[in-house]
Amino acid sequence: MSPIAAPEGRLPVCVVTGFLGAGKTTLLKRVLRDPRFADSAVIVNEFGEVPLDHDLIAASEDMLISVSTGCLCCVVRSDLTETLLDLARRRAAAEVPAYARVVIETSGLADPAPILHALMADERVAAGHRLQSVATLVDAATGAAVLERHPEAQRQVMLADRLLLTKTDLAPVPATLETALAALNPAAPRRVAAHGEVDPEWLFAPGSLPAFLEANARHTEGVASIVLEREAPIPALALTLWLQGLVEHCGPRLLRLKGLVALAEAPEKPVALHAVQHLLHPLEWLDAWPGTDRHSRIVLIGEGIPRHLPARLLAAIEAEVRDS
Repeated sequence: MSPIAAPEGRLPVCVVTGFLGAGKTTLLKRVLRDPRFADSAVIVNEFGEVPLDHDLIAASEDMLISVSTGCLCCVVRSDLTETLLDLARRRAAAEVPAYARVVIETSGLADPAPILHALMADERVAAGHRLQSVATLVDAATGAAVLERHPEAQRQVMLADRLLLTKTDLAPVPATLETALAALNPAAPRRVAAHGEVDPEWLFAPGSLPAFLEANARHTEGVASIVLEREAPIPALALTLWLQGLVEHCGPRLLRLKGLVALAEAPEKPVALHAVQHLLHPLEWLDAWPGTDRHSRIVLIGEGIPRHLPARLLAAIEAEVRDS
């Protein structure tokens, strides 16, 4: 059995991103040599006309779709969607091996947000695919300077579920980089990799939501993250109105939102929340709470969102719903 099976019959999609030179291709070459992950389809986006990454990865026999029409953030609305759908069609028709997951390696200049939009917003893609993880690679030697100069690198870090510090065999991780990562995304678990070595199970594992929430609960003062907690269950109508109001008000400044919520109508099972910028993913019922803690926890990662806005907005809506 594949170590990471497709949830609910949908194929998991794992996004690997990171700035130019962070080591994404080296990492994937090593990961795909692992027999447990040989049944992976890899979509490589390359910046420029020469498919260098394709040549490097294709030394193995793993199936590969190369998207070389430009930066993925520019073409994701058409190219990535059509690539995923065509690949799925060929898989169903047994024209290609029955791969168990899709791994997307982005261009080093890509903003991951449009990729996540495409995976969540297109109903045809969402019917057969499910976003499972977003891993961002950061060069230990140059990462601090890159984050200071390049907004694309900052957004790659802010949208990550997990952060992998690469090239640590060449340079130790400087304190300035640790500080920058903690400010941009305190929630994301971090590991280091030397020579591109990392446990694929960690890199592609699902179920990052509880860890994401737990880590952020310890960093409520982070400038990029806002934590919202509620002991009492939240009425479904209040949650729906709050989510709509939040995305309308914050728009692209709301980089990512995740949460586990107890609804007043059925608090015994949690509802998982996911949003990227203005796009809300449909609410997802989980079979059970991941632990003994059953209060609602919601984490927002954003740019320039007033820290008290989400809580005050929710409180106002809850009061209105109660009084109606």
